[in-house]
Amino acid sequence: MSLPLAIIEDLPAVRRGLETYLCAQPEFSCTLVVGSVEEFLEKIGQEATLPRLVLSDIGLPGRSGIEGVALIKQRLPQTEVVLLTATMGDPARVFQGLCAGAVGFFLKTTPLPELKAGLLAVAEGGSSMSPAVAREVVKYFQPAPDPTQVLSARELQVVRAIEQGLSYKLIADQLGISLNTVRRHIKSVYAKLHINSKGELLARNVRRG
Repeated sequence: MSLPLAIIEDLPAVRRGLETYLCAQPEFSCTLVVGSVEEFLEKIGQEATLPRLVLSDIGLPGRSGIEGVALIKQRLPQTEVVLLTATMGDPARVFQGLCAGAVGFFLKTTPLPELKAGLLAVAEGGSSMSPAVAREVVKYFQPAPDPTQVLSARELQVVRAIEQGLSYKLIADQLGISLNTVRRHIKSVYAKLHINSKGELLARNVRRG
């Protein structure tokens, strides 16, 4: 018996690609293919067959895919949601999605056969992710370097300023250094803490708290 599947993706070309491939697979029957969370919630009550799986992009107009997870689970508690992201530029979004209730997370560059296998794994009660996403999850649970042990006094000042929400220019003004010097300190901080973005830096601060 085929699995009822819904797809939420706002980019027409990507949506058509997902629909053309996944909806042609004998394992799936597409119940709904829409461009936003709002459209999904509006139309879901009109469908005779409710989806068992929802594949949703994160970056959607209106409510994001992450916000959509909770709304979908509220309406359809038995439905599993798998998220798609264009980039791993902000790993914090992965954790937000998983905390919201998503059971799978894939990059949009994932080959379609692998995406299909991941959806089937979710339907069988598992959880599936792109390797790059899984790596970020593993890194999250590994002990983080103690900033006070590996960063210089000036680098710690820059980190504290970032945590306060200051812009690079305000940090430069506050510390009496140039904007380029701020950028060099931040690059050094990322290297020493084994992170790649401001989002990861702030996430590590939350975890320490």
